[in-house]
Amino acid sequence: MNRNCVKSNLLLIFFFSFILTGMLGVTPKPVSAEVFNTGPKGCEECHEGEFKIWKKTRHFTSFSTAHREPKDSAKPSPKKILKAVGGKKRMKRNETCALCHYTLEQKDAGAKPSVKSGTSCESCHGASSEWLAIHDNYGEGIKRQDESAENKKARIAKSTAAGLIWPDMQYQVVENCMTCHGLAHPDLAGDVLAKMLGAGHPINPDFEAVKYSQGTVRHRYTLEDIETNREMTEPETAELFVIGHAAALVSAKQAMSKSDEPKYTEAQNKRTENAKAVLSLLSDIPEAAALLASPSRDNALKLVGAIKGKDLSGKVGSKLPAKADYK
Repeated sequence: MNRNCVKSNLLLIFFFSFILTGMLGVTPKPVSAEVFNTGPKGCEECHEGEFKIWKKTRHFTSFSTAHREPKDSAKPSPKKILKAVGGKKRMKRNETCALCHYTLEQKDAGAKPSVKSGTSCESCHGASSEWLAIHDNYGEGIKRQDESAENKKARIAKSTAAGLIWPDMQYQVVENCMTCHGLAHPDLAGDVLAKMLGAGHPINPDFEAVKYSQGTVRHRYTLEDIETNREMTEPETAELFVIGHAAALVSAKQAMSKSDEPKYTEAQNKRTENAKAVLSLLSDIPEAAALLASPSRDNALKLVGAIKGKDLSGKVGSKLPAKADYK
């Protein structure tokens, strides 16, 4: 492993990355249909620590286990769900399953997409075909530590515009997580969703950003210290907690229009209730009230901007998950 390579790249990390660098205050523009995943292998050389963590998570191991029938008959049956939704009879070839359970990657724009891994880097940080080369370009013949301020500024802006979701773009990262963990993927049709749930596919309305990002999947390294996988401070945890509930509220509202299947409606109502219980604690923050009154992405991002860097632990600390409950 080339240590200089690790130091020479900004953090392009897998899954839920929540490092409060304050580097960006922008939102990536929607990427085109031609954008595609290049796969996690391209990240491994310069992000060895993150890669090792990923290989111990269910995001990685489910690639080999998600399709297997459980010994416990009370648990969901992949075969039953596959039969209900139709399409390919193998999870790794079924378009519906691939939306969340796997990473479809391509060598180039003309290649046929194929499943090579489970949920990975691009699942949270965006398909990399347009931004990977930009992300790694510090100038001709220039290493990371010698990059000019002008090049860095341009590189960050260009890679963001090309679809890279940086670690400190916490709302956008959590927003990505919610598409699957809230069964709210934009490409998941309502009628298919109803069949999935009818066949026993689980839905977890209590998914919460801190609990699910700061446990086994945590990978919070910095360029200054590439050896320490940092834990969040209480103020950082509280801020992410609020951001996660803001994203959940917006996601639940959007998902409501997807299907009127009873289990689905019940789950989205529960997500809404959970979010409101937290956001209502921020009564002195106008942006929180605006989001509660009108749950939209724009209002959520305004709240994110209003609370950036603030210590909200005094307001929401009693509701923060205990570390022992981290997943």
